[in-house]
Amino acid sequence: MSTQKTVRQQADTVEENSLRLEQDKAEQIVDALNTELANAYVLYHQLKKHHWVVEGAEFLDLHLFLEEAYEHAEEGADAIAERAQAIGGVPVSGPSNQEARATVEFEGEDVYDVRTMFENDLEMYGDIIESMRDSIELAENLGDHATAEILRQILVDVEEDAHHFEHYLEDDTLVLEEATH
Repeated sequence: MSTQKTVRQQADTVEENSLRLEQDKAEQIVDALNTELANAYVLYHQLKKHHWVVEGAEFLDLHLFLEEAYEHAEEGADAIAERAQAIGGVPVSGPSNQEARATVEFEGEDVYDVRTMFENDLEMYGDIIESMRDSIELAENLGDHATAEILRQILVDVEEDAHHFEHYLEDDTLVLEEATH
């Protein structure tokens, strides 16, 4: 364990940045980015749980799909955290801090049927999509076009994954009814 005791930057602070984004604007954007970061990690943990517990006739396809989805969530979270740091902020970290900061809620520890799990995931994706659109608009309005672009790129993946969840929830299936009972 390190013996270093010097805090270089306290959490929830924003320092001057070399990108020449004014401090008051950077503070607002870092606040929004930390919300998006927290939301991404709540989503990540829920998708990871579903990856672990999914069962049924379509197990392997769903297991692999969920793995891809949680990897996308983690990649997006990493880009968000790096941007928050680049503009002078401290990315929100630690499960309890992220949960407190998030505007989406983890479904809990219980295991549900696949359809319920995917409905819960799709609902969370919808909330995250709306939040990200608001954060993109904020960044644009404050003149931080790079942050807006980074969030737009992440939003494309989030919307695509949400659309795939929507497809899985359709009622048409090749699985025979007797295989599901």
